[in-house]
Amino acid sequence: MNGHEHDLITLEHGSGGALSRELVEQIVYPCFHGEAYPELADSTRFTLTGTVCMTTDSYTVDPPFFPGGDIGRLAVHGTCNDLAVAGAVPRFLSLGLIVEEGFAVADLSRLLRSVSSAAEEADVAVVTGDTKVVPRGKGGGIYINTAGIGEFRAHPALSAASIEEGDAVLVSGPIGAHGIAVMAAREKLRVGSAVQSDCAPLLPLCTSLVAFGNELRFMRDATRGGVAAVLNEAISGREIGMEIAEELLPVDATVQSVADILGLSPLEIANEGVLVAVVSNRIAQEAVSSLRANAIGRRAAVVGRIVGGGGHSGSVVLETAVGGRRIVDLPRGLLLPRIC
Repeated sequence: MNGHEHDLITLEHGSGGALSRELVEQIVYPCFHGEAYPELADSTRFTLTGTVCMTTDSYTVDPPFFPGGDIGRLAVHGTCNDLAVAGAVPRFLSLGLIVEEGFAVADLSRLLRSVSSAAEEADVAVVTGDTKVVPRGKGGGIYINTAGIGEFRAHPALSAASIEEGDAVLVSGPIGAHGIAVMAAREKLRVGSAVQSDCAPLLPLCTSLVAFGNELRFMRDATRGGVAAVLNEAISGREIGMEIAEELLPVDATVQSVADILGLSPLEIANEGVLVAVVSNRIAQEAVSSLRANAIGRRAAVVGRIVGGGGHSGSVVLETAVGGRRIVDLPRGLLLPRIC
């Protein structure tokens, strides 16, 4: 992979021939070679005990580099977070790369180093992968597909069905930063470094909440659709409702300002380092304190409560900062495409 003729990805890099082998051996595999991934093969063996969780995800974010992160870091933490909020400890990842002809090899190398760094941060091993190349104009630069496997540690299993009237609703940190950071980079908005993606591993926060046992009812990371989507999914079809207070929702001032300019609600904007949890009201403040003990959760807050259904069964009601009340629906329409 030396020389200017190999500065960009070509279709030959995906042909399965010599250039494909060079790309994998010299650019991709060195970032992940180790005890858990000792050799290039069609599969990798590993051992787990007890109950196992598995998830899969795909990442198409545009642009691939944005303030506070990139598609590589996003792929690792996004997948690990899906396992963590399910009560599992992430252990192993697969990494599938779909690269567009013309993508810079230097940028691919940078992204792979980011994947490796994020995996080390999350204490997870990339143990298998695949690389494909698609023709110019057909692939959006680079897409990443992952599968994640983790060891289940939460007992009892977390479920929205466990949510009860009187429970408290928690948010682990400021909302909307990831979506605004990506949009600002894409549209070259003049916010500079004022808005950074919140992309981060949620396992430490999840571990602190899992310690509360059956007092923890439900957890979910608030990615596409934001907090609004998670809240609605948590009580969909139930004979209970949810009330949240706008003034209690943590939102950074710059994120709020940019959202206002774009006509968006931070509640509906994607996050990559924020979780929503429902806990017994008995331990709500203790749970918040446990989240705030970690830097990622230092602005965690109780933002609402579960109420009897009444006329709002299965609905989320927001008390606005000016004292009004409105229903928070599931987001509709194409708010922010290619945000994760």
